[in-house]
Amino acid sequence: MLIRDSAVPLHTQLEEIFRERIAKGDWEPGRRIPSENELNRTFGVSRMTVRGVLTRMVDAGLLRRVPGKGTFVALPKITALPPAYQGVREQLEALGYATVTNLLHASVGPAPAPVCHALGLDADEPVHEIVRVRSVDDVPVSLHHSWVPVRFAPNLTAHNVETEQLCVILASHFGLTMARVDERLEAVGADREQAHRLSVKTGRPVLVLEDTIFDGLGRAFEHSRVVFSGDKIRLRFSYDLAATGCSAPPE
Repeated sequence: MLIRDSAVPLHTQLEEIFRERIAKGDWEPGRRIPSENELNRTFGVSRMTVRGVLTRMVDAGLLRRVPGKGTFVALPKITALPPAYQGVREQLEALGYATVTNLLHASVGPAPAPVCHALGLDADEPVHEIVRVRSVDDVPVSLHHSWVPVRFAPNLTAHNVETEQLCVILASHFGLTMARVDERLEAVGADREQAHRLSVKTGRPVLVLEDTIFDGLGRAFEHSRVVFSGDKIRLRFSYDLAATGCSAPPE
């Protein structure tokens, strides 16, 4: 309970109580917490005080707000390798998470100029454009945007990219296996679409990983942009310095 004659401000005490409930497991990851009105009545403080505390905890990544549904305890950050090393879904399921992939968009047409440049295409060459969102335990964690030249995978859209990983489809049905990948990782603020798809606020930090994948003949057959929710997942990189011909940095 709150100590009203304490030198510690009520909002600080309230945040400590909420953090303790999360730490002890009283508020479990993924669980919806009581509404602002319920917390207001329980602790006898103003709704503004409760909202301020919840906002700080959302900003700290301990809670997340879902429009129209309420405030939930954030899931612990998931550590995964970049998808070029192993499919994200495969990694998540190996860790015991229930994953769902939803197809948002699939079409054939010209690619944006940066994608054409990455794939070495003429501006009018048709590509498959596939957009998916991946969720873990009903929480969206990544937005996947992929471009594949039609000449490499003519009937790609006939395959189910929700139940099968795109990399598996490309390898098993079209013989397109990765021999080299160029990667670029950047932290940015989520734009409106990314924020909507990942259920975060516009401007919240997200990780954007861009891959251009080449086969054994040196052909670039896929370019992808994966947007990871920064408060839900972290990426782990591992390099064999001997294989790359690089030496370890001096101590």
